[in-house]
Amino acid sequence: MRYQVPLPLKRDAHALFLELEANRFSGIIHSQEIISFETKWSFVTEKPAFFQQFMNMEAVRRQSLIHIGTNIAITAVGFLSTFYFAHVLGPSILGAYFLFLAYFGLFNLIVDGGLGNAAAKRMSEGKDQEEFYSAAAVLRLILLAVSLVIMFLFRPYLVDLNASDLFWWLVIALIVNLPFGIAAGGNYGLGKAGVVQGSNLANNLARIILQVIFVFFGLQIAGLAGGFIAGLAIGFLFNYRYLEARFRMFTRAHLKSLFTFSFWIFLAMSGILILTNIDVVLIGYFMGNSEVGVYRVALQLASLGVFVALALEYVLFPRFSGWNEEGSYEIIGTALSRAYTYSLVLAVPFCVGGWLLGDKLLYYFYGEAFTTGTLALMVLLPLYVIYVFQYLQMMTLNSLDHPKDSFWITSVIVIVNIVLNVLLIPVLGITGAAVATLIAILISSVLGYFVLGKYIPMKFERKSILHIIAASGIMALIVGGMRFLFPVENLVYLIVLVILGSVVYGVLLLRIDRDIRDELKAMATQVGIFWPEFL
Repeated sequence: MRYQVPLPLKRDAHALFLELEANRFSGIIHSQEIISFETKWSFVTEKPAFFQQFMNMEAVRRQSLIHIGTNIAITAVGFLSTFYFAHVLGPSILGAYFLFLAYFGLFNLIVDGGLGNAAAKRMSEGKDQEEFYSAAAVLRLILLAVSLVIMFLFRPYLVDLNASDLFWWLVIALIVNLPFGIAAGGNYGLGKAGVVQGSNLANNLARIILQVIFVFFGLQIAGLAGGFIAGLAIGFLFNYRYLEARFRMFTRAHLKSLFTFSFWIFLAMSGILILTNIDVVLIGYFMGNSEVGVYRVALQLASLGVFVALALEYVLFPRFSGWNEEGSYEIIGTALSRAYTYSLVLAVPFCVGGWLLGDKLLYYFYGEAFTTGTLALMVLLPLYVIYVFQYLQMMTLNSLDHPKDSFWITSVIVIVNIVLNVLLIPVLGITGAAVATLIAILISSVLGYFVLGKYIPMKFERKSILHIIAASGIMALIVGGMRFLFPVENLVYLIVLVILGSVVYGVLLLRIDRDIRDELKAMATQVGIFWPEFL
């Protein structure tokens, strides 16, 4: 059914359509100016009941669900593609690609310079948004040129990269990523987290599909790198379609404001990227591409339990920033404690389940060559439980405009991580790298807790966390007992155990924790999803 469009809107129907399409993914315009999506959409078409109910949800819930849903899709397709690459290419070629990604992350750090987060922070404050967007874009273009010069100067020392013929692929990837990062930063700064997540979904799905096609036709490492670059290009096109920010003349004051924030963000991000990539680089240096491949596969599997925290971080950062401007520190502390709980809902049972079935997951999903990473996986699984606290705490410090504190914390753990990696990898191999990173993340979480406590009240929902641990423990007894009585000898039985453990844990948690049950029930009933009476 169609409705008559009011005369003022008829003059720019195309602009209205683009705005409506953008809102369909974001659900929010600017953090300072909430515009009724439902009212505008009703001028054009009648919404389905499910869609209307979904859009009526509270913004944090809605955007979190969007982010989690797209992450589930990306993760599922990503895991399936990695299974395929592991069996077809083997750990050596896969390891070369993981090294490519590590170097991309390190050099892209220079290109970003902390300006992406700085622009998002300043734009989310609601003042001179397009000026900050333009200033950050120009500065990132300059930093791209600087990073490329550094790359060519250090090319003789990038032995692993040159041996795999990936140097020029890395150059192209950095160039293509620049417009993608600028457009995504603009949308994110305007509060359009849903649009940015939609672009990430398009980027990742396109990358994975193209990589599978390229590898199928025998391109191997070139196919993996080429698919990665094509995904970035598609992600940029998606972001650009919904980008409302335009380039505008900026002043020295805008540059100074960005630098004030980005300098410490850059240093903190440098530490985080070194922390998350130095183990891969050092494994490649001390061991080889094959060991890199095995380690990164174990790392990927272990990280599956943390994507709820990643989704919440993405949604909460601009909101924490706005609440900080209002001085609403109690609200931030409460929201952060809730974010801890919902992140642990997945992280804890996944860690326990991984301890029980990790060796078989590596064997059946990736192949026998990757089972040498079982011990490393056992160490990495609890790492990502601790990572929930570290990740959300660093995000909160940055949103509160304290990136300097993030930098000092990160500096300490980077030094610890590098020293431990150098000492442990030659002795323990990839398990040594896992131990080094676990210790570093643990130290970071403890430091972050005490530093953040100076600015906001630090809370934990102890009752809910205990319920999560109890449900995970009962699940472990049942799944562990089943494996002991009936050893895992085929993929079908392994999948049955995974499903059984998930169902047991989910039902138990919802039965014993009223707060979590009521929250999930409210979201389900709000969008018209059936909620079983026994829960």
